[in-house]
Amino acid sequence: MSLLGPGGRQRNLSTILTLLHRSGSLSRASLTEATRLNRSTIADLVGQLVRHGLVTERAPDPARRVGRPSPVVEISPRVVAIAANPEVDAITIAAVRLDQTTVIRERHEVDRPPTPAETTALLAARLEEWREGVLADAAIVGIGLAVPGLVRASDGLVRDAPHLHWRDVPLGDLVGEATGLLTRVANDASLGALAEHLFGAARGVDDVVYLNGGASGIGGGLIVGGVTVGGSGGYAGEFGQNRPGIADGADRLAADGVLEDEVSRSRLLAAVGLDSADEPTLAAALADPPDPRARAAVAAEVARQRRILSTALANAVNVLNPSVVVLGGFLATIADVDVDDLLTRVRAQAMPAATEDLQLRLASLAEDRLLIGAAETVFDGLLADPTTAPEPTSDAGAGLTEAAAPSSL
Repeated sequence: MSLLGPGGRQRNLSTILTLLHRSGSLSRASLTEATRLNRSTIADLVGQLVRHGLVTERAPDPARRVGRPSPVVEISPRVVAIAANPEVDAITIAAVRLDQTTVIRERHEVDRPPTPAETTALLAARLEEWREGVLADAAIVGIGLAVPGLVRASDGLVRDAPHLHWRDVPLGDLVGEATGLLTRVANDASLGALAEHLFGAARGVDDVVYLNGGASGIGGGLIVGGVTVGGSGGYAGEFGQNRPGIADGADRLAADGVLEDEVSRSRLLAAVGLDSADEPTLAAALADPPDPRARAAVAAEVARQRRILSTALANAVNVLNPSVVVLGGFLATIADVDVDDLLTRVRAQAMPAATEDLQLRLASLAEDRLLIGAAETVFDGLLADPTTAPEPTSDAGAGLTEAAAPSSL
């Protein structure tokens, strides 16, 4: 097969780069087999991607040489997107490579919900410093923002992020103007669903319900027939606003409360005596409370939240009939106490036929799931047309190194 003009070339470049992005390193021979293009065409396309700085080539592993050796093609570590997740207790910022690895990740704790202006200023300041240091030789594609609230799909306007107290905020415009970079904004849980579907616990699964538990409550994302479902405005998946039936009145703590009022990260933090914590810290505290005298109370609160969560999941299963339910954030933490028991509780409350092949999984991308999803919104344009690849920030440095630098705002 040969190229059919500029349009065909762009499509083929997109196909190859997307394969490498989603599958990892592949030999030229594997690319030839996967795309059904001939070897010379693959060599030409790979060469163009190398010239654009998007991929590199290396010699094959000598131990695996059988027959004619084929060079291995892999994503260049210099191509990155900036990802950010503003929350009520912290702003997390990261640089994510096109191969989903994280170059640097920072959690900036705050003592009150940050404003859009504060979020923008912090992001711009950190980006400026990174460009002088860890990202000195990076080709930065753009910025993706994962926001815990309703984000209009058509233009990324944050319509309502109630816990942040943001309404009708053009966050993408603010960040784009401050940084000079392409900026995309979307709901955090929807991005978590996208990341887990492409690279994580739901990879290769066509029908998925994803629930994300964060500092701002519970959000969700839907994959139906392999396609992300956002609804007419992009607001689908707000499971946290549903009102699950609570069989035992003693389990209800919020009068007429919605799911995220009952199944709540803040209630878990209060149980272990913490004001704020990242996901690993909260998980560790729930497993081994700082105050041993609180162990029974912590266990009781986790059990209460698991009972209510199981009802909410059963409702979602009855409506959407997914093959996999993925839980992220603090929901994964309380599910991990006994995943099989939670699934049994869901099955007991759902239609039997809808749960015959149901699986309950924990988000495998852990704390990076929302950031990887945010980066993906920026990488989409590059994957569609690799000829739009940005130039590196500079030619300095031998390569990007991983780092982590939590700090306070």
